[in-house]
Formats: sequence, structure tokens, C-alpha cells
Amino acid sequence: MDTAAAIERFLASPQLAAATRRSYSFDLRDFAGWLEERGAGVDEVDVRVLAAYVGELGRSRRGLAPATISRRISTVRSFLRFTLGPARVPDAPFAPRRSRRLPDAPKQSEVEALIDGVAAEGPLGLRNVALVELVYSAGLRSAEAVALDLADVDFEQEAVHVSGKGGKERVVPLGECAAHAVARYLRDARPLLARGANDALFLSVRGRRLETSTLRRLLPHPHRLRHSFATHLLEGGADLRTIQELLGHASLSTTQIYSHVDAKRLRKVYDFAHPRS
Repeated sequence: MDTAAAIERFLASPQLAAATRRSYSFDLRDFAGWLEERGAGVDEVDVRVLAAYVGELGRSRRGLAPATISRRISTVRSFLRFTLGPARVPDAPFAPRRSRRLPDAPKQSEVEALIDGVAAEGPLGLRNVALVELVYSAGLRSAEAVALDLADVDFEQEAVHVSGKGGKERVVPLGECAAHAVARYLRDARPLLARGANDALFLSVRGRRLETSTLRRLLPHPHRLRHSFATHLLEGGADLRTIQELLGHASLSTTQIYSHVDAKRLRKVYDFAHPRS
């Protein structure tokens, strides 16, 4: 079986998004090159071949992070399942153990400073404040925020309808500050940005749907606001199951990382307050 042709067939699958296709292409070119050096074809891949590839990725001369190795192995598995069938794909856990990093969540005062920092005169300033307020208030991913349509914000029910990863939909409460900022943007700014019919909630200066790159220019790491959303809810007494639903996490294990953040805060309180700490 020709490895290059097999990769092209896999990448041509309509189920792959453009960004995923680019990422897969890079990873699979590396895998194909490694197979070629060994004089092997894709139809010869078995558990020993994959183990040898993981060993190559983990060598110090490559200097790849565990997360990168995990991603590459995941890509190769997807390619092999598509090309050879699920029965031919080894189930052995090859990926290295990834260190668990605690989220970097800005404090409330930092969030307020971030919001003040994007405020400016004119329609773009009002849009920016509404965008950042809503990202924090609803714990949105960047892509979820820019994908919102006008009908997704329900002021009467005080809710935001969000389309998350994998098309999974959820409803998140609309906070008072965010509602005020979005309402002001819709009244005083969006009509000045609109160019014809466009259902997008947040518009660019050209009247088109906003892109995630614009949000990243406003906030270099917008995902930190999502971390703050979860951390501040937990500190306020919300349970992990509720936070899981609000964040749109498929698994509670993904949400549980925030319990470690809260544990750090509780330890500080304990050390300060307990007479025998």
C-alpha cells in the first residue's frame, strides 16, 4: 500500500475541518518519513512499529513535549483506523503521561482590569466590552463567542444559547453586567457596524462576523477568562457537576482540574486561620 496515497485519501475526508486537516497533514508527513526510513509501508504497522515510533518521538534530540507526542500518536491512530480498519489499530497506551497543569485564572480585580483595558470610544469599544463581558460571564470558548447569533442571546430568559464542540448545545445564564454591556452594544454600536443582513452577534469593522483572531488581539489568552469563570463559580460554592454543564465539558474529569485550584485557596485559608495549621 502506498503510504502517501493513503494519507491523501485520509486527509480528503469531508469529516475533517480545515484546521484539523492542516494539523494532521504535518503529523502524518513526519510519520510517513519515519516509515520510509525504515523501509516499511503503512500496511505493516503493528504494535511493535508504533512502539518504536513513540520511542523515536521521545528521544531527547527531538525534544517534543508529552502533549505533542500524545497528539501525534492520536493522529496516527485516526489515520490507521481509517486506512486499515479499527481491528488493525493497537489499543496499547503508547502516549507518555502528561503533567497536569493548573489553569491560570485571573482574579476578579484582574478581570475588571482586562475589561477596562478593552474599553474605548465609539462602536468598537462598546463591542469589545460586550464581547469580553460575555466571554467571562458565560465561560465561553473563543470560537463559541464569535459564533453567536443575535437570536442566541435571550434577554427575557436571561440566557445564552451556545453551540460548543462537536455541535453540542448548552444554555448558560446571562449575567447582569454582561446583559447590560451586550444591550448597550446592540443599541448604540452594532447598527453602526452592520452592512446588510447578518445574523452574527458580534461584527467586525467591515460588518462581517467577528473572527477569533480579533478576540486574541484584544486578549492574548482569552481562555484565561473561561478559567476564571469556572474558578470563581467554584469559590462561590458551585458544585463541579454544575460547572461541567456550564462549560460544556463532555467528561467530569476535565472539570475536576478546577477542584485543585480551589484546594490551593482552601489550604491558604486553613494555614492562616487554623490554630494548629
